[in-house]
Amino acid sequence: MLRCPAAALRALAVLVTLALPALSGPALAHEGHDDGAGAPPAPAATAPRAEAVSERFELVAVVQGTDLVLYLDAVATNAPVPAASVAVMTPEGRRKAAETAPGTYRLAAPWLATGDDHDFVVGVSAEGRTDLLDLDLHLPAPADAPAAAPSAPGAAAAATATATATGLADRLARQNPAALAAGGFLLGLGVFALARRRRAGSVLVGLLAVGATLVLALLLGGAAQAHEGHAHEAKAPPVTLAALTGGTLMERARRLPDGSVFVPKSLQRLLVLRTGLTAEASVTRSVELPGRIIPDPNASGVVQSSVGGRLAPPERGFPRLGTRVARGEVLATVTPPVQAVDVSDMRQRQGELDQQIAILERRVGRFERLSTTGAVAQTQLDDARSELGGLRDRRAALDAIRREPESLVAPVDGVIAEANAVAGAMAAPGTVVYRIVDPAKLWVEALSFEALAEGSRATARLGDGGTLQLAYRGTGLADRNQAVPVQFAIAGDGQGLRLGQFVTVLAPVGQARPGLPVARSGVVRAEGGSLVYEHVSAERFMGRPVRVAPLDADRMLVEDGIAAGRRVVVQGAELLDQIR
Repeated sequence: MLRCPAAALRALAVLVTLALPALSGPALAHEGHDDGAGAPPAPAATAPRAEAVSERFELVAVVQGTDLVLYLDAVATNAPVPAASVAVMTPEGRRKAAETAPGTYRLAAPWLATGDDHDFVVGVSAEGRTDLLDLDLHLPAPADAPAAAPSAPGAAAAATATATATGLADRLARQNPAALAAGGFLLGLGVFALARRRRAGSVLVGLLAVGATLVLALLLGGAAQAHEGHAHEAKAPPVTLAALTGGTLMERARRLPDGSVFVPKSLQRLLVLRTGLTAEASVTRSVELPGRIIPDPNASGVVQSSVGGRLAPPERGFPRLGTRVARGEVLATVTPPVQAVDVSDMRQRQGELDQQIAILERRVGRFERLSTTGAVAQTQLDDARSELGGLRDRRAALDAIRREPESLVAPVDGVIAEANAVAGAMAAPGTVVYRIVDPAKLWVEALSFEALAEGSRATARLGDGGTLQLAYRGTGLADRNQAVPVQFAIAGDGQGLRLGQFVTVLAPVGQARPGLPVARSGVVRAEGGSLVYEHVSAERFMGRPVRVAPLDADRMLVEDGIAAGRRVVVQGAELLDQIR
């Protein structure tokens, strides 16, 4: 049992000091979910940094060890600015930063250890112009700051008691006023007796113990109640300059409590985040149509057999898929089959022709001998020779029918798109052996449920995200599945496309109207609709719900949710949306 008022006072101070961690935690601050208004909390585990923006550039300075790393990007596109001249006005004079990567510059900054706040100017020269950017860098106070010199025991105890009373009155008044009054009465009675320097007996010491215990229980209980039903993540230790001098701090992206996403510049380079400025323009609403790739009828063809027969390769073999062929080139041969009856008739006919040829040969020989004497006229000899030549041609034609196959030639110049040639296979008349297509001349056929203006220039979107520019060619007058076929020619190179490949055609309909075109890659599908990410500051992105409509293969029309002149992410939005 304590006999000395000073000892009792020290015991009281110890009890209150043990309760201070409960007051300093986040539980009391979260009472009623009141975290205060203003800027979002600073992300955890980030190095000291500062940012500035000019008309052309956006600059972020990050402390890494004893160096200052400068990330320089274009304001409109968020693309790194390489090969720029970056000069920093430091306390040691003007220093030029060295480029270590495209858009990343490093400068040795030993003067950072001389203070906590640093204001300096950075001059950026690129493309013949110079911009000045002001940076205000604040470094955290060292964690191992020396404590104040201790004073007399009585003064220290009095100061502790005063500070504790102030904290109790401020925090316990919101939790339990009645218990606060009881504890305050007991503590006040004890302090009053000690102040009168009377001898503290067992009753006084008991009152002090009860009052201090009551206050401590209230503090700990309030902290536990403040955390009931809530799971708050532990706060990371503060980042100090001393902690950074040992190496580069590993930073990570995270979603902040206000819903925005913090992405350090170093990670923005890895994710290749690009932005664009929203601008109002006069655009025409588009309709999405199902379509497929078809060949140009004037630059494609098929190779078919006119008669049935057995396929055989040419001298160089069958051409493989993707082989470019020229018009008139032999691609295969077809040997027509000859039935037994036909063979018998052909042999009989050949015999008759051979007999007639033999008779004419003897007649021609006799006429040649008599023509020298004048017994036979020259005209008779010429007629006999002509008749003999005709019989020989008919005999050779019969042999050709049995021996020579039909040659299948390419009708147009192009590439083998389809091949059904197999040596020895029987090809029926009309069988498509090869399909030849010119890949530079392909069309798209779409089915439209709305009337399209003649001459409309549409676009097509592929399954892999690629786009095609289309030129109107014509509209059919016969319905196909309650829709009208519309054909477009693909403008440009069609390498990589396949016949029959499905595409989505976006054709303009209606009248032009004002709107905000945004790249399709910048629109993210969210649970409640669509979302775009606005680049609100150098390393923060805020999701904005928007209402969109299809515009063309590359863009969407934002009808509501964001104004003109905002920076929105046009590349990497899907990756940004995955950050938690």
